[in-house]
Amino acid sequence: MAKTIHSMIRVLDEARSVAFYEKAFGLTIADRLDFPDFTLVYLANAESDFELELTINKGRTDSYDLGDGYGHLAVSVDDLDAEHARFEAEGLNPRKLVEFAPAGELVGRFFFVADPDGYQIEVLARAGRFK
Repeated sequence: MAKTIHSMIRVLDEARSVAFYEKAFGLTIADRLDFPDFTLVYLANAESDFELELTINKGRTDSYDLGDGYGHLAVSVDDLDAEHARFEAEGLNPRKLVEFAPAGELVGRFFFVADPDGYQIEVLARAGRFK
């Protein structure tokens, strides 16, 4: 059986991205591999074995085109309201809290936030299938 271990995104500024993911989600550097043309930075926290891999292509100055294929990364939290307030206080510009309840049945509560490169992250209340 396969086990998901990481997801990779390309970022322009290593320090800016590492600072964002640490402030927003408590992710810190688990490993850093430096090569002549690029650097790989693996971010993790104690909540999960899953890692976020940041790829920094050296010499790149133009923003990446995120295209229309990328959707989002999702994380779950125990207290969504407190996290939303914390994100606002930290100046991370979270979007509004949403209750997704088609046909009147609550599927999930969440908000989105964009990282410094424009990648969308969904922050979900830890409940139901989003434990």
